[in-house]
Amino acid sequence: MRIAWLLITLSFGSLPGWTQSARPADTLARMVVTIDHFYAERPSLTRDDVLLHQGEAEMRVLNVTPLQGDRAGLELFLLVDNCSNCDPGSKFDELSNFIHSQASSTAVGIAYIQDGRLVVAQAPTLDRDQAVKLLSPPSESKPSNPFRVLAELIRGWKQNSIRRAVLIVSNGIDPSSAGLDDPPAEAAIEAAQRAGVIIYAIYHPSADYATADSVKIYEGQAQLAHVACETGGEAYFLDSGPLPSMAPFLADIAGLLTHQYLLEFAPGAGQSRGVLEEVTVESRIHDVELIAARKAWIPEPTANGPRPPSAGQRQ
Repeated sequence: MRIAWLLITLSFGSLPGWTQSARPADTLARMVVTIDHFYAERPSLTRDDVLLHQGEAEMRVLNVTPLQGDRAGLELFLLVDNCSNCDPGSKFDELSNFIHSQASSTAVGIAYIQDGRLVVAQAPTLDRDQAVKLLSPPSESKPSNPFRVLAELIRGWKQNSIRRAVLIVSNGIDPSSAGLDDPPAEAAIEAAQRAGVIIYAIYHPSADYATADSVKIYEGQAQLAHVACETGGEAYFLDSGPLPSMAPFLADIAGLLTHQYLLEFAPGAGQSRGVLEEVTVESRIHDVELIAARKAWIPEPTANGPRPPSAGQRQ
């Protein structure tokens, strides 16, 4: 069962009109959106199918590019929290199968949270066997806030592809927190939104989950859902224990990754630059839901500076 953020009640804390004049590519704002798959057949999106709002103001979407075929380039990091070490069993064989099932254009990286530190075992690579070789079940580790490490991973990740995502396997628990206010989680959200990185999260507990504080477990799951939802991803869990199998949820993620689009839109005259703006993305197609981050990065215009890679481009 996929857990939508709407099922968790938490309190976490008008663009000027679009003009039709041509805009240099480096002034465009970009974000990746996903067609949710409650539908037997998902339609193909065009720019006329998408509504983009900032507050009450509607913005005109300039381009909608399907991230498929020669534009399907994706960098995907698996970030495993080594304190989430309860009965991994065959679940990490399922993760290995997930890696092998990715499109040939998907580069997979492997990283770990070890005693509160980021350990990158493998930068994103197209070599599936190499990635799987460095993937291992979580081992004993001192519990720490996983979102601090997630933010560090995103900030140090050079953008070689227009589409990037992280699958984090963790219990989501900050052992030092008191309540749902978690600044490192908010920092991870901001880093992901600025970089256009989508976060998917699978809850996996530590070995002592049966005797752990149930409130802390709930807070960890809620933060995983919060981070995923705010960045355009999804979080997966059933209860406080380990999932019987990750396979159905990995299949769900794989399905989402194959139905994504790059949206490009031009900030209006007078719009602030170099800021995150809260946006709402909707579909004009009946009964089609789009999943997107809650905020988009509005870049600073650069006359002669480097431009971000186009869809599918690898530098």
